[in-house]
Amino acid sequence: MTATTAPDAAPAPVRTDPAGVYQALRRLDRPCYVVDTGAGYGASNELPAEQDQVLAAVGPLPPERLGSTAFGDRHGTRYAYMAGSMAGGVASEDLVIAMARAGLLASFGSAGLLPERIEKALVRFAEEIPDRPYAVNLIHSPSEEGLERGAVELYLRHGVRCVEASAFMDVTPHLVRYRVAGLERGAQGAPLARNRLIAKVSRPEVAEKFLHPAPPSMVDALAADGLVTAEQAELARHVPLADDVTAEADSGGHTDRRPMPALLPTILRQRDEVRRRHRYRERVGIGAAGGIGTPTAATAAFAMGADYVVTGSVNQSCLEAGTSPAVRGLLAGAGIADCEMAPAADMFELGVQLQVLKRGTLFPMRAKQLYELYRDHDGVEALPEVERARLEKSVLRRPVEQVWEEVVGYFRRRDPDQLERAAADPRRRMALIFRWYLGMASRWANTGEAGREQDYQIWCGPAMGAFNEWVRGSHLAEPDNRAVAEVAWQLLRGAAFTSRVHQLQLCGVRLPASCAEYRPEAGDQR
Repeated sequence: MTATTAPDAAPAPVRTDPAGVYQALRRLDRPCYVVDTGAGYGASNELPAEQDQVLAAVGPLPPERLGSTAFGDRHGTRYAYMAGSMAGGVASEDLVIAMARAGLLASFGSAGLLPERIEKALVRFAEEIPDRPYAVNLIHSPSEEGLERGAVELYLRHGVRCVEASAFMDVTPHLVRYRVAGLERGAQGAPLARNRLIAKVSRPEVAEKFLHPAPPSMVDALAADGLVTAEQAELARHVPLADDVTAEADSGGHTDRRPMPALLPTILRQRDEVRRRHRYRERVGIGAAGGIGTPTAATAAFAMGADYVVTGSVNQSCLEAGTSPAVRGLLAGAGIADCEMAPAADMFELGVQLQVLKRGTLFPMRAKQLYELYRDHDGVEALPEVERARLEKSVLRRPVEQVWEEVVGYFRRRDPDQLERAAADPRRRMALIFRWYLGMASRWANTGEAGREQDYQIWCGPAMGAFNEWVRGSHLAEPDNRAVAEVAWQLLRGAAFTSRVHQLQLCGVRLPASCAEYRPEAGDQR
C-alpha cells in the first residue's frame, strides 16, 4: 500500500465514478490505483500515466491470502475458511463434500447421530473425497461417556484425519486418545501429528488446556491400557493437544455469547505465551467463529489476527444443509434479534443452554418450561396433575409412558447405561423424557415434520440476520440460490474487497458507500 496524501488530509470531493471505482476494487488479483480526477475519485487497475494524480494504491489481495497459509498447508485447503459442524447431520455429507471439492474445509455434524449413521457418512467420504480435506465433529458428552468413546473408536477405525472437538469443558481421555494415537516421528525425529485436532472453545481457561500438551497422567494411562504406544506417549509431551483452536464468540447452538473483540485477542495472547513456554516448533492456529455472516465481520476477524474464520448459522440456510426447505425459509427471513437461548438436549441436566431461532417457533418457550419442571420436581410422577396434562397435550402430544417406550428403544441402541441409571432415579428418567422432546424438536425441523412447525428447534445466531441483510437484493437472498461453497466464496471475496477499502481509508480516501461495500454477484468465478 502506498499513499501520496497524509492520513489527516481532507478527502477528495465525492463527485466520483462509483461504478468505475467499485469494479477496479473487485478485481482482487490486480492492484488498484485511486486517482484525483479533479472532480472526484477515479480508479484503475493500471498505473496511470499521470502518476502525480494517484492518491493511493492497494496491491492485489486474492482470497487465498487472507488469514494464515499454515492453516491451508495443515489441512490441504486453498482458503483459511471452515464450515463448522452443526449437530444432527445439519452439517451434512453433501455440505462437507461440496466444500471439500471447492478447496474448503467443513466438519460433518455427527453429534446426536447413531454410530451406524456416522459410519455411513465416513464410508461415503472415503469413496467420494478420498484425497480432499474434511473434518468430523466430536462433541463432549459428559452425561453419555460411552458415546464419546464410541465415536473416537469409529474415527480411528476409519482413519479420520481431522476432528473438530466442540462443547468440551475439560480434556477427556477419549479426546487425548484420538490425538496421541496419530503421533509418529517425522524428519529429524520431530513429532508428526497424523490425527489433527481443531478445538472450538469460548473460554480462555478451556483454550489453555488445548494449547498445552495432553495431560501426562491421561497419556500414561492410555499407554498402560495399550491404546497408544510408548513412543506415542513420549511424543505427546512435545506437541500441543490441538493443532488449531477456534475462538467461538456469540453463535448458534452451544455458546457462551462472548464478544469476539474480547475473546479472540485473549486467546491469541495465550497461544503465544504457551508456545514460548513449551518451545513448539509450529504455532497453534487460532480461528474466529461466531458472528461471521458478512464480509465486514470476516475482515474484522482477520484484522484482529485470526488465522482462519469459521461459519455456522449461514451454512444452515444453504441447499446442502441437512435440514428442511421450511427451516431454510425461516432462516432466510431471520433478523439479528430473532434468536433466543434455550436448554440443550445433550447437557440438559447441567442447565446448559444453546442459541436458537425464535421467529416462527414456540420451541424456546416450551424447552424452558421443561427445564423448570425438571428443576422443581423429583420425577414425572411428582408433577401436579394439571402440569402433566398440559405436558402431554401441548408439548409431548402423547402419554408420558409412550414417550418412555421410545426413549428405551433409542438408548438400547445408543447407550444402555443411561437406562440402568434411570431405573433407580425417577428424576433421571424425567430428564430423559424431556430430552426426547428436545432431540425430536431438532429432528422435526430437519425433516420438515408437518404439524410440528411450532416445535422446530433451529440452531441460529445473529450472524444469520446480518447475512440476510447483506445479501438483500442479490441472488443469494433466495434460499434456493444458497450453495454452501458459493456463500463461502462470496464471503471471502467480500472480505478481501473490504480489506482493500480499509487500506484506502488509512490513506485518507473516503469512498462513497455505493462503491465501498462488496455486493455478491452471480457468476463470480473461483
